[in-house]
Amino acid sequence: MNEHMNERKAAIDSLAPLRDIISNHDLNAKKSLGQNFLLDMNITDKIVREAVMRDGDDWRDVNAFEIGPGPGGLTRSILKTSAVNLYAIEFDKRAVLALQSLCDASQGDLTILQQDALKTDLTELADAPRVIVANLPYNIATPLLISWLKQIRNDNQSYKSMTLMFQKEVADRITAAPNTKAYGRLAIITQWLCQVVKIYDLPPSAFTPPPKVMSAVVHFTPKILDEEMPDFADIERVTAAAFNQRRKMIRQSLKTYMPAIKALGIKPTLRAENLSVQDYLNIASFETSIMKE
Repeated sequence: MNEHMNERKAAIDSLAPLRDIISNHDLNAKKSLGQNFLLDMNITDKIVREAVMRDGDDWRDVNAFEIGPGPGGLTRSILKTSAVNLYAIEFDKRAVLALQSLCDASQGDLTILQQDALKTDLTELADAPRVIVANLPYNIATPLLISWLKQIRNDNQSYKSMTLMFQKEVADRITAAPNTKAYGRLAIITQWLCQVVKIYDLPPSAFTPPPKVMSAVVHFTPKILDEEMPDFADIERVTAAAFNQRRKMIRQSLKTYMPAIKALGIKPTLRAENLSVQDYLNIASFETSIMKE
């Protein structure tokens, strides 16, 4: 295994620079595809090192997934780990062609799939344990995250971890605490299902072309969940009701949930951002139990 990994790493290190790959394949980033390429290997190596370290192992026997690899900077860094296989989901045909030399250098451990990540069930491609590491296309980052969280709700073994790049504003909403402006539906749903930590921010200058906003890397570790927990749709409904009228007190925004709010001893004069993740879980669970009676 170590000899194979060393051969794979040596072959990857001998590849042409990423800027040459981009030039040779006319792989200019397209705004319509949400493309901003990360070419600094020091940064991509650091992202992967952080992911491995936070998982507490060396990723031996892990199947890895990447979304939107582009010219393959982060892809190269992932392939330097002990992950047994890497599946790269790429919509752009130009990038698929540009990745062929990396595919050859991977010693058979990289599979490139030209398809729409929003329509791809990663759990059908490889067995657990699975990790996702990706500089997500910003135009589909949140829908992708929600789709993976739904899988985690149904099976918390779906993914060992996810290490994902977002616009900083989105990362702040994911990691936000109650009683803050950024706290909302995304924070509640994500923190219900995962331990989340923002690893670090990245400036626009780290990307080619530079986006107009800061970016941030977030690490997700699925929680061990209680079997008696709400359905994903139940949490979506109660948080939607609360935050669609977030300036109003919950006695108004969540008036259809008032029996639960009273029974749980939650102050009806609070506003949506004042309730904890557990409060929302309790409200949804109470409503579910009432409906079953």
